[in-house]
Amino acid sequence: MKTILIVEDEPKLLEVVSSYLKKEGFHTLEALTANDAILLIKNHSVDFVILDLMLPDMSGEALCQRIRQTHTLPVLMLTAKVSEEDRINGLAIGADDYMVKPFSPRELVLRVKTILRRTGDEGLLAEQITYNEGELKIDAREQEVYIHGDLVSLTPNEFKLLLTFGRHPNRVFSREELVEKILGFDYEGDTRTIDQHVKNLRSKMETNPKSPRYIITVFGVGYKFSGGNHV
Repeated sequence: MKTILIVEDEPKLLEVVSSYLKKEGFHTLEALTANDAILLIKNHSVDFVILDLMLPDMSGEALCQRIRQTHTLPVLMLTAKVSEEDRINGLAIGADDYMVKPFSPRELVLRVKTILRRTGDEGLLAEQITYNEGELKIDAREQEVYIHGDLVSLTPNEFKLLLTFGRHPNRVFSREELVEKILGFDYEGDTRTIDQHVKNLRSKMETNPKSPRYIITVFGVGYKFSGGNHV
C-alpha cells in the first residue's frame, strides 16, 4: 500500500482529497503546515507528496526544495497560480506535476496513479551504468546518480530522463518520444516541458551546462546522450 502525504492548509479540501485516495486503496498522512510535513516525512515511509503552494509557515516552493535535498519521491503541486512561468518554476524546483485549483478529486487520484506508474521500480532493471571511467554512475536499482563520486539529487522525472538517455547512448530522441517515456502517453502539456527537465539535469551534472558533455541538443529534433566510454 502506497503512502501519500497531503500537505494542505484547508481542512475541508484535505479531508476530501484524503477520502478519495483512501477509496482507491492508498494510505494517507495529512499535514496542515510545512513543518508538520517535514516531521511526517522524517518519521514515516512516504511514497508520494501532494503539496499546496500556499502554506501558513513556508511556501510550497520552499518546502519542495527542502524535500528535494534528501528525497526523490514524486511531488504533485496544487496551485492557484495559472501562468506558464509559475508552472515552469514549479517544475524547475522539483515538482513532477501540478494541478490548478479548483480541481476534480477524481482527476487528482488519476494523476497520482499515473505518476506512480511512471516513477515506479517496475520499469527499472537491477544494474549500474558507468561512463567516462566512473565519472558518471547511474544506479538503476537505488535510483541514484553520482558525479565524481558525489551523489546528485535528482527528481524522479530527472532520474528517469537520465536513465533513458544512459541506456541508449548516441540515440537521438525527439521531445515527443521523451514526453511519452518520462511523462506518460496521456500527458497533455507542452512538449517543451522536456527542455526544462534537460536544463535542470545539465545544471546538476555538467561542469559547464552551457557547453554540455553528456546531454547534447540535436537542433530541430531533440536530444541525445553522448557519454564517452560506457561500462
